[in-house]
Amino acid sequence: MSATVLKQATRGVFVTGTDTDVGKTVVSAILARAWGADYWKPFQTGLASASGDTETVASLLGLPLPGGGAAGEGGQCVHAPACLLQAALAPWAAARLEDVILDARRVRLPVTRMPLVVEGAGGLYVPIDEHTMMIDLAVHLALPVVLVARSTLGTINHTLLSLRALRSCGVPVLGVILNGPPSAGNCEAIERFGATRVIAQLAPMARVDASSVDKAASTIPGLDGLLAS
Repeated sequence: MSATVLKQATRGVFVTGTDTDVGKTVVSAILARAWGADYWKPFQTGLASASGDTETVASLLGLPLPGGGAAGEGGQCVHAPACLLQAALAPWAAARLEDVILDARRVRLPVTRMPLVVEGAGGLYVPIDEHTMMIDLAVHLALPVVLVARSTLGTINHTLLSLRALRSCGVPVLGVILNGPPSAGNCEAIERFGATRVIAQLAPMARVDASSVDKAASTIPGLDGLLAS
């Protein structure tokens, strides 16, 4: 995908994954720290059993929750989700249980002068409403994608399939982040056969906290350089 196409998008990224629980939330916090970016998760499910990714990212970045006080240094903040759902299911399924009508086509990016990291829910083909999958939301929001993948066995297949799906929909791919024990072989295969770059290989954290996020953020290339290359 050409740099020209990437430059036409809003200055930010849409973070998605090859699957659920591949580390999108922690990676989103790392990217937000590295780039001084705002964070936004439009569709949050699972609040009946967990506090939610917005709260997690706010804590890791040392930022107030939406409506909870002044923004961070330079104006960085976390934005409130467009929709909050209780069940730990895809938005489409959770909304049906809670009699909530979702329409992803009405979702709009929050207004900000900062770069923006948007986190999707689950993988690309997680349904949001009766007509829309997460990949359709990526198209709608017109942001280049950072794809988070496991670094371990099986990741080549899952990652290449996800890259092909994104490109079939015309979504620009900024790159892949491999999460887990470093694997030079998997990294090489994804870059070669996926025709994309691996932005970073993030080793497992002994403890997920602000300090470890800061350390990982120091390994991430600058956003403007990635958009321009």
